[in-house]
Amino acid sequence: MTRLALSLACGPYDRTEALRLGVVQVEGVDLTYVPIQSPPEIFARMVKAHAFDAAEMSTAHYLTLKARGPFPYVAIPVFPSRLFRHGFIFVNRRSGIRAPNDLEGRRIGVQEYRQTAAVWIRGILADEYGVSFANVHWVEGGVDAPRRTDDDMDLRPLVPVALTRAGEGETLNGLLAAGRIDALIGARRPSSLGSVPDVVRLFEDYRAVERSYFIRTGIYPIMHTIVLREDLLARQPWLAESLFKAFVAAKSWALREMRFSGAQRFMLPWMFHEIDEIDRLFGGDPWPYGIEPNRKTLETLMRYLADQRFVERVVPIDPLFAPIVGWEE
Repeated sequence: MTRLALSLACGPYDRTEALRLGVVQVEGVDLTYVPIQSPPEIFARMVKAHAFDAAEMSTAHYLTLKARGPFPYVAIPVFPSRLFRHGFIFVNRRSGIRAPNDLEGRRIGVQEYRQTAAVWIRGILADEYGVSFANVHWVEGGVDAPRRTDDDMDLRPLVPVALTRAGEGETLNGLLAAGRIDALIGARRPSSLGSVPDVVRLFEDYRAVERSYFIRTGIYPIMHTIVLREDLLARQPWLAESLFKAFVAAKSWALREMRFSGAQRFMLPWMFHEIDEIDRLFGGDPWPYGIEPNRKTLETLMRYLADQRFVERVVPIDPLFAPIVGWEE
């Protein structure tokens, strides 16, 4: 039987390494894994050029476009990127920002207003600390390098937002260090952190804050999902399950490899202490796939998209993902 040739673009992650190396095979598929370090590059090539059969995709971008109307991709409930976000709120000390509510009415930099990290940060700050962003002026731009001006992937909310772009040749890192913006949120750490004394995190002990947040809410924020071409899935309806099972197997392989104690796999001096915490806090698997283990997280993100007016209303999560039949992890 001829195997289906399939291209997949995804980051070079430990949880997908077995797919990239061919240690795990996708049933019925001859897989070409295209490892790309920059997620925005993957998203742009998929959305603009339909460059791959399957690809990693911003979850906020996917949910927004899928909820708004026709979008030629369908997601499977695999989430290759997750990250707690309290540690990605940076401020200039000279701005006088000491607590979350001090962000109200300020000039805040963001790499992309629509990016999943920014949606999560705004939502968490509103939910957990009552922060209002009604009078914030947003400044979009590249963090450590100027942002390209030909980016036409931007999604704007359905209501006006006070938003401008950084000037030509300017970076958010430079603006924050100079005090021309008061704060910076998003997915990337500015290079001025640790080198410019006035640039600090809003939450100094962010790990403790994030740990407390997870214990209270059970939410480990999802950043990215995996999407398939809708027309391909219509012709090959078995493909969603085959890909899903392979991603699960690849993640399980990574967890086993990580736990081998004869020689440490990653350059983390206290990695086995970290693994002990994973076992205590996450039940051994901090990266669950499937809808049910992630329902609260996905529904929270959808609510944030509605609150921030990227979508008209909260849309049920289940119809936005390809159903996975007959699977148990």
